[in-house]
Amino acid sequence: MASAGLLQTSLIWVAYGVAVALVLLIAIITTFTWQQPRERSKTVTFVAIISLTSLLATVLLLPVDIALVSSTTSATLGSKKDWASPERVDGILVTLKIVYYTLYSFDALLCLIVIPFAYFWYEEYDEVDEEESSFGSRFWGATKYTLVFVALVIILFLVGFFVPASASGHGKHMDLDYFKRLIAENKGEKALTFALGLLMTLGTLLYTLYTGAGLALLPISFIKSAPSISAPELSATTASALERNRESQRQLEMRNAGRPDGMPQKDRREMDALLREERTLVRRERLAAEARGEGHSAIFRAWTKTQAVFRPLKLLGGLLLLLVAVLVWVSMLITGIDKAANSVCKQHCGYILGHINVFQPVNWIFIQSAKAFPVDYVLMLLLVLFFFSSSITGIATVGIRFLWVRIFQIKKGRTAPQALLIATVMLALMILAINYAVAMLAAPQYAIYGTQTFCSNPPPDPGARPDCTNHLDFVRPCSEASSDPLAKDVCTPTVMSTFLNRVTLNWPVFGAIDFWAQFAFLGVFLIVFVTSLFRTPQLNLSELDEEAEADEEEGLLASTGRRFGATWQDITGRAKRATAGATSDYGTAGNGSSSRA
Repeated sequence: MASAGLLQTSLIWVAYGVAVALVLLIAIITTFTWQQPRERSKTVTFVAIISLTSLLATVLLLPVDIALVSSTTSATLGSKKDWASPERVDGILVTLKIVYYTLYSFDALLCLIVIPFAYFWYEEYDEVDEEESSFGSRFWGATKYTLVFVALVIILFLVGFFVPASASGHGKHMDLDYFKRLIAENKGEKALTFALGLLMTLGTLLYTLYTGAGLALLPISFIKSAPSISAPELSATTASALERNRESQRQLEMRNAGRPDGMPQKDRREMDALLREERTLVRRERLAAEARGEGHSAIFRAWTKTQAVFRPLKLLGGLLLLLVAVLVWVSMLITGIDKAANSVCKQHCGYILGHINVFQPVNWIFIQSAKAFPVDYVLMLLLVLFFFSSSITGIATVGIRFLWVRIFQIKKGRTAPQALLIATVMLALMILAINYAVAMLAAPQYAIYGTQTFCSNPPPDPGARPDCTNHLDFVRPCSEASSDPLAKDVCTPTVMSTFLNRVTLNWPVFGAIDFWAQFAFLGVFLIVFVTSLFRTPQLNLSELDEEAEADEEEGLLASTGRRFGATWQDITGRAKRATAGATSDYGTAGNGSSSRA
């Protein structure tokens, strides 16, 4: 039996390791997809990949936590499995704590020291005078500013070490064993709970805005992702506009032909405007051609066609995500109201709820899906990733702002290195808030005890093990408010829920802010969701033109096929016949008629 327990726990950790390996691949793809190629920095790229991998590994640890504590108990009989001795259970919890503390400490090290250092290291680089930006000067400049963050970390832990935890609220609920175990007596542990509690509260403020908006926008982006104008239609429209533009230029030149003093000032301004418009239309036409796959391989064109064919499936996926988002919103609202009305200790312990008093859809789905192993763990993994993806969507949509002023824009292929590092820090803080939201509101009972139950049938002899084999009606779900002494030996709370409840119980101000911020999160979701339903997405051609111009300046629009074609023309000395829409920007800029001579 001991080998069976070892095999089950080992499989859970192996699955987690495979997930982390996949996460590393996702982090690499995400970093290179979002980063601006012309300002790419090896240091920033490496730090961003490591940070994203660590953050996602931290997020994925919650399902592992639930799976491990649930595996120690037989949900049908309400008793510990034969292999789950107290020593084995303690060993599992100690391993989980080590992994948790390691990941959170590494995340804190990244966000408070490594990422700031990488940020200032990049800022210290001088493109104009590379000699001035030597390794020594850059290192000292980055270290100097990073020391400020190190000082803040030290102050943070000193405050948590010396400031006494709240002693209020030691009422009748404190007689329960669950609450007694939450009181932090160790000074080092109190300092850690204070520091992470403060960071969790800061992350909750970001989570309220960005994750709340992203949770509504992510499904809508799938539903309304179909372009308002297709590539062939854009090409035809652009070709028509380009023909009218060149006809206007031709008429303007003919009207001023033969004038000894050249074009009047008014006509010259009109001609300059037409030339600028022509360059823009040529770039737009080239983008439409690239979107159709011209100049690309047959595989790329087949992939473009495949995306168009499966676009309806993307719509169905968006509708499914929308259903999930609404279900999560309703469940969090139900739990929030239940906590506010029925919490055993209200604001004194961060509104810990003894047990769910109202039907909660998400929590019910997890409990029912636990009957088919491992569906519930997969669903929890998807739920956590859904929140994380919503945070990324919110950051990409809202951007990095100070009040109403946008400082950096997060966009595929156009994210500056500084913006990438700042977004990583924001995601790290929001992960703490996501763990709180999932464990305390989205699926509170499941996230705290998983599928664990206990047998309330009194044993026939003192010291004997309760037996519900023939009395399944005595099997009860584990809960925080349970005062049954038989539950103490069976119910094992998850490490994450214990830590979160310890923070809110020892520092009630953090618990109160984090709890009431959830209602602000629900409000942000509702406002953005209703607004997005009635807002029609528009194709921003001006933004498209600006991006095309920036890409053209860096030579990024030249596809592999065009580069090989240009090389072949240089070798043979023969140029292809010019086609309409392939007019050189530089030729039209110099002379309006030279491209048509």
